Amino acid sequence: MKKTLMAVALGLVFNTTLQAAPTVSLSVIGQHKTGVFAQGAAEIVAYDAGTRRVFTVNAQAATVDVLDISNPANPTLVSTINVSALGSVANSVAVSRGVVAVAIEAVNTQAPGVVAFYDATSLALLRSVPVGALPDMLAFTPNGRHVLVANEGQPNSDYTVDPEGSISIIDLGRGIANATVRTADFKAFNDMKDALRAKGVRIFGPGASVAQDLEPEYITFSDNSRHAWVSLQEANALALIDVRAGKVVEIQALGTKDHSQAKNKLDASDRDNAVNLAQWPVKGLYQPDAIASYSFRGNTFIVTANEGDSRDYAGFSEEARVRDVLLDPVAFPNAASLQRNENLGRLRTTRASGDTDGDGDIDELYSHGGRSFSIRNASGELVFDSGADFEELTHARLPGAFNSNHEANDSRDTRSDDKGPEPEGVALGRIRGHVFAFIGLERIGGIMIYDVTNPHAVSFVDYINNRDFSVSTVLPDGSTNPAVGDLGPEGLTFIPAGRSPNRKPLLVVGNEVSGTTTVYQVNVRNRR
Repeated sequence: MKKTLMAVALGLVFNTTLQAAPTVSLSVIGQHKTGVFAQGAAEIVAYDAGTRRVFTVNAQAATVDVLDISNPANPTLVSTINVSALGSVANSVAVSRGVVAVAIEAVNTQAPGVVAFYDATSLALLRSVPVGALPDMLAFTPNGRHVLVANEGQPNSDYTVDPEGSISIIDLGRGIANATVRTADFKAFNDMKDALRAKGVRIFGPGASVAQDLEPEYITFSDNSRHAWVSLQEANALALIDVRAGKVVEIQALGTKDHSQAKNKLDASDRDNAVNLAQWPVKGLYQPDAIASYSFRGNTFIVTANEGDSRDYAGFSEEARVRDVLLDPVAFPNAASLQRNENLGRLRTTRASGDTDGDGDIDELYSHGGRSFSIRNASGELVFDSGADFEELTHARLPGAFNSNHEANDSRDTRSDDKGPEPEGVALGRIRGHVFAFIGLERIGGIMIYDVTNPHAVSFVDYINNRDFSVSTVLPDGSTNPAVGDLGPEGLTFIPAGRSPNRKPLLVVGNEVSGTTTVYQVNVRNRR
């Protein structure tokens, strides 16, 4: 999905001597319902401890809904921030020190957008500043000095106008009234297209320069606020930003995931009438959406939700199904079998990658997304990947709903040919000296929990899905059926106990399809 989630970049640091890991679980304690189905009525969420308010992006109404969670069991809508005078849609929200920042795209999506700043208490507009085209996500640095904005710069539908992607760096050091904006762009890499492609960075838009082709998606920071990492989803890469210098210093290719290995097996077909996790000759493009960061023993690690995303426009589309591409007979001597619908034939692949020798046929098959979450070091090198966990765990817990979509029940296996459970959002939380990753699965729904304290020794903790698959997702009038629970978790934010209204750690989730903002309590107990 193009709307990205907003989770706080925590910059977590702790001693190398760790306490015994606690046992954590999630329980729903409160929910706000808009009743609006599949229109992005609850997407990105941010929390202000001073006012005990959650700010939820309501894209369909061009507003940010303001929820009072003084009693987290009863989130109450107290006001809205209407952004329609400044643009068309609010895409992201972040809060720091009583100031709310909102990223707003222009009516013409290819034109520059704005970031508006509001007082978290009065909700008064303090100032707005211009940023790049399609500001899709924004975040405050841990020290609150800067706001960074991922300007995605998507082309128009005909692919005749393709603005450059960029990162706006808003300096708040002299106050919001005196804020200045610098642009970190990718122009310096325009002459490096061949070298970047050789590294594995996907640059393939028709006629596009490197600066036009790279589309910043999501941002996280080092704990000292000096560096930022930005996901470049379609390019399967990360950009490293020097915040003080205001420039991109490196583009890090993320490589591919080998689905021919047993640890990386996947279900590749929605037409096999079965759950069939198997090894296939396919390379998965990680293509993370949300990313987050933390420190372990003085080093920064990046956690990525490997959603996957293709370019699919009226004027240009890379998408194809494996059955519809010409496979190289040497690389795929069993092509006829592979291209059957019950095998790989239905799997969505790309025409933009895989012809390694330029002869017009496909020598390597790629799929979009890793169906996993990963941990990488500051150089972008893979340290951990959850492999086939998400499909295995969801099948074990919800066998009748395996790889369902996020808009309809009775949709078992319908996402297997695409991106499976489609992990999109991630938030990190530190609890009793340990760091936990909460990963939202956009399609089947639910939250995965992992202990990532030591990135070299990651462990699964729990999975919860607040969705009732036995009822219809919509009522006859087209509104969300309140009995269905949560559909399409998009944005997650963790609230530590010390900032929580009930003194318990909380996880707040915006669910774009059901239009619900849900408050989970993180239950913590010592491991016996």
